[in-house]
Amino acid sequence: MGTVTPPNCFDQSTYPDFYFRITKSEDQTQLKAKFKRMCDKSMINTRYMHLTEEFLKENPNICEHMAPSLDARQHVMVEEVPKLGKEAATLAIKEWGQPQSKITHLIFCTTGGVDLPGADYRLSKLMGFSPSVKRFMMYQQGCFAGGMVLRLAKDLAENNKNARVLIVCSELTVHTFRGPSHTYLDNLVGQAIFGDGAAAVIVGSDPVVGVEKPLFEIVSAAQTIIPDSDDAVCGHLREVGLTFHLRKNVPILISKNITSSLVEAFKPLGITDWNSIFWIAHPGGRSILDHVENELGLTPDKLKCTRKILWDYGNISSAGVMFVLDEMRKASAKDGKTTTGEGLDWGVLFGFGPGLTVETVVLHSVPTYFIVCLQCNITTSVI
Repeated sequence: MGTVTPPNCFDQSTYPDFYFRITKSEDQTQLKAKFKRMCDKSMINTRYMHLTEEFLKENPNICEHMAPSLDARQHVMVEEVPKLGKEAATLAIKEWGQPQSKITHLIFCTTGGVDLPGADYRLSKLMGFSPSVKRFMMYQQGCFAGGMVLRLAKDLAENNKNARVLIVCSELTVHTFRGPSHTYLDNLVGQAIFGDGAAAVIVGSDPVVGVEKPLFEIVSAAQTIIPDSDDAVCGHLREVGLTFHLRKNVPILISKNITSSLVEAFKPLGITDWNSIFWIAHPGGRSILDHVENELGLTPDKLKCTRKILWDYGNISSAGVMFVLDEMRKASAKDGKTTTGEGLDWGVLFGFGPGLTVETVVLHSVPTYFIVCLQCNITTSVI
């Protein structure tokens, strides 16, 4: 695995001052006070962004609330999303220990920056991959896509002998940044929680003993749409960039429907105690995590890794669950746990996003102290 962020770090406690100053909105004192309360309650400490004060001053339309700015945003996204993805991919391949010539498939996922040829093509060129690498480009999926790409990679790895699938999720907030407005409060939520980052993992089946070191097994993966949630989370690509829209009851919708996904996923394993498994949930926001925790009666330690990623990076869209996955396996080793899943055998990875779409991935932990190779037709190892 590999995770990276841009170098620009923003402190959440001082971000409201920066945001209202750079957007020339300091006269909107009541709105600034509201935004500050959002940031204070977000349980986010820092976020990383490609955006800089210099860039925003050079592109004032991006700082306006609804000024035409898509060209300027696209220029950055098309170039920088693959570059950040390359950094994560390079780290993942280095840790993997195999030559990158053994990569057979590439899945690239990002929310913005649609272009032809796509970010998958650009990354392939930046990495120097073989022209025969089979590419899959996923645009405009949003926060659930971290689970979706694992589901796709599982299918590819299990149905293509010797396949090694490189997944790259690279997200920048350039396409959603804009000034505040009293009539568009959803925008303020987005400005308060989203950050930039990229993550990469390599997925394959039948690991090479003594060479490849599996981190988790993907046992099953499923997708479902929550009923009556069509407009709960959505985004629209316009001349002003990508607009963000959010219904207030999103945390309730997710928490009230999560049990059915868990029951369906873990019934074959005979697991009904949700505190007996490890949790890798999308760090979508404090309220979502609080509602899920309360609905399922989870102990505070269950969402510890997710909350840490939210605290350190904010909501990184599709890359978020990958950051949590990386945090869990590193924390497990640091704390002397016997397996990569906090000492537990079974776990769940949840992706939540527009739709509302839920991705449910059942993971099996592997021992932290030796290399294992499980030869099985129904599971795939995240390497």
